[in-house]
Amino acid sequence: MQFRRLLVRATNWVGDAVMSVPALHALRARFPDAHIAILARPWVAGLYGREPFCDELIPYEAPRGWNGLGQKAALAREIAARQFDCAILLPNSFESAALARMAGIPTRIGYARDARSWLLTHAVRLPQPGETPPHQRFYYLELLKRAGVIAGYQTDDAIRLSGAGAAAQEGRRRFRQAQIHGPVIGVSPGAAYGGAKRWLQQRFSESAVKVARERAASVAIFGSKEEFSICETVRESVESAGVKCIDFAGATSIAEFIELAAACDIFLTNDSGPMHIASALGLPTVAVFGATDHVATGPTGSNSRVIRVPVECSPCLLRECPIDHRCMTGVTADMVAEAALALVTVGKRN
Repeated sequence: MQFRRLLVRATNWVGDAVMSVPALHALRARFPDAHIAILARPWVAGLYGREPFCDELIPYEAPRGWNGLGQKAALAREIAARQFDCAILLPNSFESAALARMAGIPTRIGYARDARSWLLTHAVRLPQPGETPPHQRFYYLELLKRAGVIAGYQTDDAIRLSGAGAAAQEGRRRFRQAQIHGPVIGVSPGAAYGGAKRWLQQRFSESAVKVARERAASVAIFGSKEEFSICETVRESVESAGVKCIDFAGATSIAEFIELAAACDIFLTNDSGPMHIASALGLPTVAVFGATDHVATGPTGSNSRVIRVPVECSPCLLRECPIDHRCMTGVTADMVAEAALALVTVGKRN
């Protein structure tokens, strides 16, 4: 396969977008001179700003589903005018395939899902359990392999975002503007999928305080505007313990969050989009897992640690726990703080 102009339809969730990054790096390696455009929802678009595989970013702002058909038709015409010769569809949706077909892109590659195979020129068979490594990043790499776009891929590579150094430099400048100096402990106590993924707010506070005192650090809290009350509860608790703390919940774009996160020394988090970003930036990252599968969607690389207490009902993959949330209540603040401090110690030795 040889292509000059490729359109990649990005995934809609931040975590999935990060887990698709290795596939996009592989695409760039396969087509080093091609023009690669990323079609992305506004809330994930900022992820791609420093990535070498992105030559052009096209915002996708039309409503989901059957709504906004006029906007989607206009977008299809706009895409058609760019004369892409290949579309790679990372989401599994019918809508993503229909848009590529409406735009007249001659080669359309995606998994054979959501009754959309007839819209694709390369309807790729889904991997069956055991056919690929279990982590979700291989789902996207396997799409390229099965379509014949790449010959293969490494299975031991961690997910990494490019430009972490430049992002950290800008993040430190932003921290100084906010009167935050010295080491910073990043904390992300929310999780978009539901309450079952969230560790106890008080324990986030306790672990952050323990690490901050040991490191003579401040604490920065991150979250969406919907998570503002959660983040404020953590901030109040950290400040009441005498540790300087600032809450950025709802106040940053994804690009700004990447910069601030890159400037943190340690990151404490649930299984969430911020977890994937922190880990992909190479930060010492401690992630609390309970309801979700740490093997399939956990952070990658030697600088990350998963903290979990095995219980008979985990991973349940439920949005809300129907019983006593034992997978999360079993995780103590000491477990998380000790893992974080051990990561920093290992990093110093290396």
